Amino acid sequence: MTRRSFLAATGAAFAAAQNSRRPNIVLILIDDYGWRDTGFNGSKFYETPNIDRLAREGMVFTDGYSASPVCSPTRAAIMTGRFPARLHITSHLQGASNRYHHTRVIQPSARLALPLEEVTIAELLRGQGYRTGCIGKWHLGAKGSLPTDQGFDVSFAGDEAGSTNNFFYPAWLKKVTLDGKPGDYLTDRLTTLAEDFIKSNRERPFFLYLPHFAVHTPIEGKPEKVKKYDAKARAEDPQNFGEYAAMIESVDESVGRILDTLRENGVAENTLVLFSADNGGVTSLEWKRRPVTSNLPLRSGKGHLYEGGIRVPTVVRWPGVTKPGSTCPEPVISYDYAATIADAAGIPREKLPAMDGRSFTKELRGRSGGVRDLFWHYPHYSPQKGRPAAAIRNGDHKLILFFEESRVELYNLKKDIGEANDLAAAQPAKAAAMRKRLEEWLRGTGAQIPVKNPNYDPAREFEVGAPMGPLTAK
Repeated sequence: MTRRSFLAATGAAFAAAQNSRRPNIVLILIDDYGWRDTGFNGSKFYETPNIDRLAREGMVFTDGYSASPVCSPTRAAIMTGRFPARLHITSHLQGASNRYHHTRVIQPSARLALPLEEVTIAELLRGQGYRTGCIGKWHLGAKGSLPTDQGFDVSFAGDEAGSTNNFFYPAWLKKVTLDGKPGDYLTDRLTTLAEDFIKSNRERPFFLYLPHFAVHTPIEGKPEKVKKYDAKARAEDPQNFGEYAAMIESVDESVGRILDTLRENGVAENTLVLFSADNGGVTSLEWKRRPVTSNLPLRSGKGHLYEGGIRVPTVVRWPGVTKPGSTCPEPVISYDYAATIADAAGIPREKLPAMDGRSFTKELRGRSGGVRDLFWHYPHYSPQKGRPAAAIRNGDHKLILFFEESRVELYNLKKDIGEANDLAAAQPAKAAAMRKRLEEWLRGTGAQIPVKNPNYDPAREFEVGAPMGPLTAK
């Protein structure tokens, strides 16, 4: 069945059969937002009263994960419910073409856009009568692969751009196509547009996708906020960068404004709000000679498959379903979002296209979803100095396979959340079993695997050359 015929077959007939208003869906995605960048996860420096309020009113997933340690693959997984490995969208778009000719392995060239034949959650919801809006960073393709080509009725600022060059108008126009007034702050402007979308669609079911450009570089907060945080910074706290803290406060204000707008327009009690991030916080690079943030006690950050790169703040508030102030220790991941949203909207699983993720509405209702495997595939050299790798989590154990040397590391996350004690040598049977399962998954998804580079030269390892051709999956 073609994409068009699939959507037609599952659209109007099912929508007409609904005899009660389905919940609105609001998905707020923060860029490069670390797991410990919130008050409810232990930050003493960043001020996040509105995000903490959302946590008190909803359910916190202590082991929430992004589908990738970088942005575009996670966004593709959110839209489709499919593994980045299966989509061959495994790198951020600007890094999708391999330009490293002398690394130890040749990394694959990833896709440069989300294929139009993929059915997105926006298309599914629009087929059920939802008004759909994407306001913010898209980063899944340029003209022909924009949000309005992928099921969104309304889109602002969404194109191939992975970041803005400046958070203030009109300077942001160099990379972000969005109107504004002189001095407008991008996070605030996107929030105003999101508020307008809620107000104009309060009489019908709506899906609002609000993917902020913050807190991605450039690290640039409002001057009055920067001054406040610089004054309270303490060297003994590894989270002490005032400019980054100012950006977080603006994001937090955005969340508060969205929650208030839902309430003021009488739709808060019938709206599922999902708050998360596309990957972990940035720790391997510096900005203005300062570390951006700290993910401690998690290891590392963006661009790495250690917990700091993939464990992210994850909160869901669904009045009447989630118990206020509750927590869930069962792992969920961003390729679960599409199935969960579809389930919440009342779309039967048999009416959905093939998805790799599963709905976690059972967990939202306080029940167990059962143990399962989670998978990651990042076969690239990241700007944050990450190495090509894949990973699997099963229960408390997580195994990382590094492609350069074909070696593994094994951790017990319950006992060692900081991944300081590699158990691969001490538990060879466990490591071998998990590696076998991971390699089976890689083959089953058609994942692109790096191959040894005959031109490896450690002296020229990250010398940039012309883009290399696509790599056939092995």
